[in-house]
Amino acid sequence: MFDPKYQFTCVKRFLKYVKYDTQSDEESTSFPSTEKQKILSKDLAEELKQTGLSDAHMDEWGYVMANLPANTDKKVDPIAFIAHVDTSPAVTGANVNPVIRRNYQGGDIPLENGGLVIKESENPDLKNMIGFDIITSDGSTLLGADNKAGVAEIMDAINYLLTHPEIKHGDIKVCFTPDEEVGRGTEKIDLKKLGAKFAYTVDGSSRGEIETETFSADAVVIKFFGKNIHPGYAKEIMINSIKMASAFIDSLPKDTLSPETTEKREGYVHCTSTNGNEELTTLKFIIRDFETPKLKEYEEILKKLAEDTVAKFPGARMEFQVIEQYRNMIEVLKNHPQVMEYAVEAMKSLNIEPIMQPIRGGTDGSRLSFMGLPTPNIFAGEHSFHSQVEWVAVQDMQEAVKLIVEIAKVWEEKG
Repeated sequence: MFDPKYQFTCVKRFLKYVKYDTQSDEESTSFPSTEKQKILSKDLAEELKQTGLSDAHMDEWGYVMANLPANTDKKVDPIAFIAHVDTSPAVTGANVNPVIRRNYQGGDIPLENGGLVIKESENPDLKNMIGFDIITSDGSTLLGADNKAGVAEIMDAINYLLTHPEIKHGDIKVCFTPDEEVGRGTEKIDLKKLGAKFAYTVDGSSRGEIETETFSADAVVIKFFGKNIHPGYAKEIMINSIKMASAFIDSLPKDTLSPETTEKREGYVHCTSTNGNEELTTLKFIIRDFETPKLKEYEEILKKLAEDTVAKFPGARMEFQVIEQYRNMIEVLKNHPQVMEYAVEAMKSLNIEPIMQPIRGGTDGSRLSFMGLPTPNIFAGEHSFHSQVEWVAVQDMQEAVKLIVEIAKVWEEKG
């Protein structure tokens, strides 16, 4: 049983961590993509040392790693708990002003700045939060619960295990990563040094979530090459690549294959950026589906439409590039059912109803699983991430701390 007298530290830590601006940058070619992420990571490493993990350190790439040594005579597989320090490039993470709204009683939550409202109709999980304490930003920034809630929860769970040595566990590895939000969170990770056999990312949403499926994902870059000349002398000479790209975009399916028209297990094709002039216009797409072979189908659709478009502009040409991003983690996790089963068992022992559902997105766990570290995702309590209306409940954060501790106990009990 979890110690009822324990004073949780996750909220205090979280309110401190969100004050660090750790926004990553998808246009950067450095690693990590922003040096400011390392400021929080360095402090986390020091905090872990002060807590009692003497080997805690941040490496040259900004990864924080530490080990809580086993205190059992059983042979137990070492497991890791992983969270990321960076926040989304979509919304500023500078000068975050978190607000705790005590004893939520239902309804919309108006934010202080910008006229924004957390709408009950758009956040169905709010119905489960009556009487809870809700943390939001003041509306001028994102909150940073994605994924600083997970960071704080892991830190608190380690503190609990250190202050309750009667709880037996195997080696518990801690890892905080940079650049998850820009899809590069595992780019420089040293799994041999981490030393875990299985892991959990603590980066999910609703209480009870265990996510063992993600999209499979590719990126597509399409370049339309035209021909430029002074517009005053352009008749029957100019080929405007911007018009070509526009015609291509207009040819895309209107009622299917877009994020706006798909849900549940449906995949999509999504244009994320355009950049160009008369001579060259570049379009960037992300392609997503739970069934990996369908990526090829979607990419062939894009390629055919691009070729048909270029054919309408004599003298033009295009280049089509596919970049593999990540694959559905279930392809690996199905071979290691215990990593999921133990999380389910831990939740049930806490009277948390497990929610097994796929992620319409991806996590570091997708890549880690294919790198040899099977890694499902468990809830951290984050909601409406990547926006100014992001929120998290204090009580969900505390339940996540309990879950991390309970998972460690289950692994030790199974031996």
